[in-house]
Amino acid sequence: MADSSFDIVSKVDRQEVDNAVNQAAKEIAQRYDFKNVGASVTLAGDVITMTANSAERVKAVLDVLQSKLIKRGISLKSLDTGDGEPKASGKEYRLTGTIKEGLSQEVAKKITKLVRDEGPKAVKALITGDEVRVTSKSRDDLQAVITLLKGADDIDAALQFVNYR
Repeated sequence: MADSSFDIVSKVDRQEVDNAVNQAAKEIAQRYDFKNVGASVTLAGDVITMTANSAERVKAVLDVLQSKLIKRGISLKSLDTGDGEPKASGKEYRLTGTIKEGLSQEVAKKITKLVRDEGPKAVKALITGDEVRVTSKSRDDLQAVITLLKGADDIDAALQFVNYR
């Protein structure tokens, strides 16, 4: 019998991110508490920039953006805002966030170590580029690994499980 396998990846749907940013920009333009504060949110490539005339307003813009991302099914782990504190830039405050895609080497190593230590013994995990392939003879063991990884809190990436065969 052939081995069963699946891949662990971290991908983001660009169209959904674009839609979430556009929805957040519309809400910011229409809300009364954002009038005359210069609040805006823009997307350029992988970078989302939020601006306003005070640090509290920038955090409120971030909150609106996060709620739109969640409604669109995008994990907040894929949005990296650094320390999350707005920086003063002239008369306005600015916060930039980047969209993270792909598993970094350290996250991939953390996943393989977790599978090796806590997963079923017959399961093998291999790092291939920016994804991790998990193989086993038993599909039940693969399901156990998926459950284990979904419950892991210390993994700093939005995980998807693809190519399950």
